[in-house]
Amino acid sequence: MSASYRIRSAAQADGAFLADMVVEAVNWRAGGARPRHEILASVEHGRYIAGWMRPGDDGLVAIGPQDEPIGAAWFRMLPRTEPGFGYIATGVPELIIGVRPIWRAHGVGRALLRRLMDQARACGYARLSLSVERGNYAVTLYRSEGFAVTSPGIGRDTMVVRLR
Repeated sequence: MSASYRIRSAAQADGAFLADMVVEAVNWRAGGARPRHEILASVEHGRYIAGWMRPGDDGLVAIGPQDEPIGAAWFRMLPRTEPGFGYIATGVPELIIGVRPIWRAHGVGRALLRRLMDQARACGYARLSLSVERGNYAVTLYRSEGFAVTSPGIGRDTMVVRLR
């Protein structure tokens, strides 16, 4: 596998791929096998892609050497009345990221995360939040990019990064 990939802005037409990345994020464990339809039918996970691309949504898609999408990172503002797993406050967008398993540990997630943080900063946001299950190796990536745990939960933590 070539380690070459490029990153482009996400478009409205990327909604189905973002759904795939929600499934990848949920099934992060080796052998993770919650069915796609079950994940996307749940309100808790479906809210990350429902109606993509709404005003305020922003994201990136990593494209592999065969012009296939291999990963994505995006943020969206979720209301206090329908918060996501990583909701911390009104005005703080929640980050979602997923990378196809074969492309993990090749720098794709880090590149997506850094670029998306830059975009959020350029949009005037002071912070980004996310939720990560305990044991997920992505915690190391998030910590190395400045995220810190703010709200420990049951089996998962909410992490926040300051962008300014």
